[in-house]
Amino acid sequence: MATKKKDETVEEKQVDAVETAEAVKEEKPKEATKAASSNKKEEKSKKTTSKAKAAPAKSKKEVAADDGTSETKTRKRAEKVGVVWSDKMMKTVVVRVERMVKHPLYHKYMKRRKKFMAHDELGASEGDRVRIVETRPLSAKKRWRVVEIIQKAEK
Repeated sequence: MATKKKDETVEEKQVDAVETAEAVKEEKPKEATKAASSNKKEEKSKKTTSKAKAAPAKSKKEVAADDGTSETKTRKRAEKVGVVWSDKMMKTVVVRVERMVKHPLYHKYMKRRKKFMAHDELGASEGDRVRIVETRPLSAKKRWRVVEIIQKAEK
């Protein structure tokens, strides 16, 4: 009988140890999930507070200089040189710009022409060689402005 009691007590101790181990295993995931959910809540609260405190975004043109001051950096506008093709409109001229392009297969240079409508305050006439510069849209087709008259047309 003594051996049976010893066996029973050993078995009870083993059962108790297994139960406590299972209980510990069950508690850890609960604690881990509680900790994870509290971390997520903290992160969300940090995000919402950081959004509220965030400084307004700078415009694309505004760039911080080395000395800490902010400067506006303007992009260089596109310039083209061409011949005034038409001056029949008021304060508007049509400028034909030619460029040379190398053919991809035959390697021969070809002329490519394009017409641009440009705002003209200088009074350029047909046949003048002018420099035009890119500007904001002035009308449906007008996005260029005459900057200078390079060469007057021969009459």
